[in-house]
Amino acid sequence: MTVFLVLGIAGLVLLALSLVLDGVLEGLFGGAGVLEGLFDGLLSLPVVAGFVSMLGFGGAIVLGTTGLGAVPATVAGSCAGAGAGWLTLKLTRALMRDQTAATPRGADLVGTTGSVVTAIPADGYGEVLLRLGGQPVKIAARSSAAVARGTEIWVDASLSPTSVTVRPVER
Repeated sequence: MTVFLVLGIAGLVLLALSLVLDGVLEGLFGGAGVLEGLFDGLLSLPVVAGFVSMLGFGGAIVLGTTGLGAVPATVAGSCAGAGAGWLTLKLTRALMRDQTAATPRGADLVGTTGSVVTAIPADGYGEVLLRLGGQPVKIAARSSAAVARGTEIWVDASLSPTSVTVRPVER
């Protein structure tokens, strides 16, 4: 029973280490072309940790709750470990394929409306508050004419990712 519990705890420790030391094994063996991609699939640290912990805890449960010996407990623990390893592999692959939305650019602000936060002098810079993806964005703005604080504006062009050209909204 002690051996199984030690295996289960070792698997949990290995899982914690895989979270903290993510990519270290790949870095250690980075120069060896033979091992390229070896730690991405079945031999990835989370998969091995899931297998070892379920082997240990599954074997301990079978050994403690039934009258069976160490061999059936090892077989049952190995089956549970294989299932945990497979689920871990599927979960990590799904998480690695997860894509985020593209990072917004200054050009994405063209055509949006907002309001002036800091007055914009003629041919000078001020600040405007815009909404991008439902989030408020405070950005530097330039205008050919002076624009007072609180004026509703329209973004004409993007000068850079952090600066736009604006004009007052005509009513």
